[in-house]
Amino acid sequence: MRTIVFVTGNTGKLAEARAKLGPLGFDVTQDKGGYPELQCDSLEEVAKEGVRAVAGRLDCDFILEDAGLFVDALHGFPGVYSAYVNKTLGCEGLLKLMDGTPENGRAARFEAVIAYYEKGTLKLFKGVCHGRISDSMRGGGGFGFDPVFVPTGDDRSFAEMCKNEKNAASHRGRAFDQFVEYLKNGQSGH
Repeated sequence: MRTIVFVTGNTGKLAEARAKLGPLGFDVTQDKGGYPELQCDSLEEVAKEGVRAVAGRLDCDFILEDAGLFVDALHGFPGVYSAYVNKTLGCEGLLKLMDGTPENGRAARFEAVIAYYEKGTLKLFKGVCHGRISDSMRGGGGFGFDPVFVPTGDDRSFAEMCKNEKNAASHRGRAFDQFVEYLKNGQSGH
């Protein structure tokens, strides 16, 4: 079994990574050391800066991931600030910001960027999941903004789905699918 280090403090993200990479023969271990999440204009920039910081600390191949919720009615907010907004305002605060927004104006998307650092080379993989912000919190699963995000084509929030359903539809799942294809096609040095 090959080992890959996932730099994350989020056990939900770690579980998603293990579900996607385990079948390929990867043992995904966690590094909770983190990285400075500089407030940049895009998730790609945040991920690249994170890799620069972690590459100086770890002497192995690793992945890190940055994600954000982009709400159209809020001009893309919280976007790259999603982790901070989730900690400070939470789902309840986001719903308050959306108060009075009609059903047809609640479009949103989750985006995720996975950065894979291997032997000094950086590869980025991006996944996007379109949907909308619900009018209330729903479900007890997931994490972050999952209770208020309903993906297109479903009537349930991410927090109402089982892990496998969410992983199949989520932004992170889609980014991991691209990463898996990259690994399967032998483009990695592993």
